Amino acid sequence: VKLSSCTNLYIETEEKTNKTHITRYTTNTVSLTGVSRRKMEIEKRAKRSEEMDGQKQPITTQHRRGGIRTLPFILANELCDRFASAGFHGNLISYLTQELNMPLVAASNTLTNFGGTSSFTPLIGAIIADSFAGRFWTITVASLIYELGLLSITVSAILPHFRPPPCPTQMNCQEATSSQLWILYISLLLTSVGSGGIRPCVVPFSADQFDMTKTGVASRKWNLFNWYFFSMGFASLSALTIVVYIQDNMGWGWGLGIPSIAMLISIIAFVLGSPLYKTVKPEGSPLVRLAQVIAAAAKKRNETLPEDPKLLYHNWELDAPIALEGMLLHSDQYKWLDKAAIVTEEEARDSSATPDLWKLATVHRVEELKSIIRMLPIWASGILLITSSSHLHSFVIQQARTMDRHLTPSFQISPASMSIFSVLTMMSGVVLYERVFVPFARRFTGNPSGITSLQRMGIGFVINIIATVVAALIEMKRKSVAAKFQLLDDPKAIIPISVFWLVPQYFLHGVAEIFMSVGHLEFLFEQSPESMRSSATALYCITTAIGNYIGTLLVSLVHKYTGNERNWLPDRNLNRGGLDYYYFLVSAIQVVNLVYYLVCARFYTYKPVEETRERNKEEEDLEQAIEHVSSNNLKDGGKEEKIGVTKDE
Repeated sequence: VKLSSCTNLYIETEEKTNKTHITRYTTNTVSLTGVSRRKMEIEKRAKRSEEMDGQKQPITTQHRRGGIRTLPFILANELCDRFASAGFHGNLISYLTQELNMPLVAASNTLTNFGGTSSFTPLIGAIIADSFAGRFWTITVASLIYELGLLSITVSAILPHFRPPPCPTQMNCQEATSSQLWILYISLLLTSVGSGGIRPCVVPFSADQFDMTKTGVASRKWNLFNWYFFSMGFASLSALTIVVYIQDNMGWGWGLGIPSIAMLISIIAFVLGSPLYKTVKPEGSPLVRLAQVIAAAAKKRNETLPEDPKLLYHNWELDAPIALEGMLLHSDQYKWLDKAAIVTEEEARDSSATPDLWKLATVHRVEELKSIIRMLPIWASGILLITSSSHLHSFVIQQARTMDRHLTPSFQISPASMSIFSVLTMMSGVVLYERVFVPFARRFTGNPSGITSLQRMGIGFVINIIATVVAALIEMKRKSVAAKFQLLDDPKAIIPISVFWLVPQYFLHGVAEIFMSVGHLEFLFEQSPESMRSSATALYCITTAIGNYIGTLLVSLVHKYTGNERNWLPDRNLNRGGLDYYYFLVSAIQVVNLVYYLVCARFYTYKPVEETRERNKEEEDLEQAIEHVSSNNLKDGGKEEKIGVTKDE
């Protein structure tokens, strides 16, 4: 505590049986009279009052924005956006193999590569949003770019000369030319760039509308992340039933045109809600702040750390714009980074000047970097999970295409629509998790969320392994039926086995997503620095990107080195492949990944935060104590006095 009003006051703190005594000594070196001291106190209070009055109006205005009333606009945007995205990507493997006549592995790798690209671009979008553009404008502009991508591929689906001749037999088909594929690639690139601005900003922008401190989250009876995934599941369910049916039965012109229209509606809905949104002003690139801490720590690598971390550099005024919910407290991990906050003698002499942040960083900024470093091992555990499941959707659609899909004698379900079972599981599971599991678990753990995000992720890992093993067993069953009816050499034959044999693996994947995907996003959001939440969401997307690229490499290697006669992943005839062996391989990869995750989670340390409301109360109590000391000083002159204050105060 720095007392700038008079130099004859010193505060000494000593703990005795849960009590703190504030001791004041009056020295003879200062000849201030009681009147002059009182005058200085009055001037200080007047100045502080003026500053608070000046800040009162914008704060009040900001509080009028946000809240539950913004959710209809944000969720309407997200529902239409996810409807468009799911309708576009959900059955795209069929468009590439049936309309553009691409081989299965090439088509699957194309989608995975562009899926990886669309998961890397969120890092760029997050930097733009956090640095200067803000989340609202980043989402708006990115949505327009995404719309251009949808319109491009819709036009290519309508005009015949953008596609090769039809090939009903799927034997010796003429593949799409380079120019025809370039239309596809440009469309996918535009949607990837658009996703880069939408995906990292939507969840943080939604969270901006609410109090996301620990106290605020505990006071609500619902979880933003659970209901976000529920809404997205509802949109995906609608797309996988309506849009996919139209694509398979009415043509790809309408099948891709409807997602384009839905995306346009989402943009309009989002912009209409702009007067109600609470917006957070970007405070510069978070990557620059991280670089400043590293540079300052490197320059002071030969300095000696003080024994008391309270002697490191703190500047609440400087950090206030990037710590609206609370300051990060000092932690004992990665102490070499603490050297960035050492105040040298030269810097101490000129304490009133603005610090050079490339040479001196605050403790809060050092802890931001520490938080990111602590998160990286847990974050990386999601990569191999994505690697193992990146191609499953494409392969399962091809499996379903060879199975009996009739619901009635005259109606059969689309192969891509089988994903609705996973989505339905996730939607119903989110509700049950929120209303049944969390209250039950809370009785034993005392955690407002039931279990921690790390525990939630671990359960998801285990369930996902079980789901992949089940998928392998079902593929063995499908091929055994094909062999029984001598259909192994007919890739277009419908094997007399119900497509609903695939439902158990879809169900398990849906349950795994409730735990793993929601838990992973919740962990990154909660443990990332407050000012880097868009970047943290981008990290979630980058997990998907790296996993997709490694998945492409894995599939390519398996396809290349498993031979021609009994290739695990054949281009045309899945019946002669070894997809079940591939499933067992990725199950083994997931087991290794689970062991790695358990080790990382065991040694993880949660970030220490001092919430703003706690600090405000402490400052008020401290000010009252100081005023009490000053008041008694005016009464008693130079006598020594001790005032007892409780430890909580």
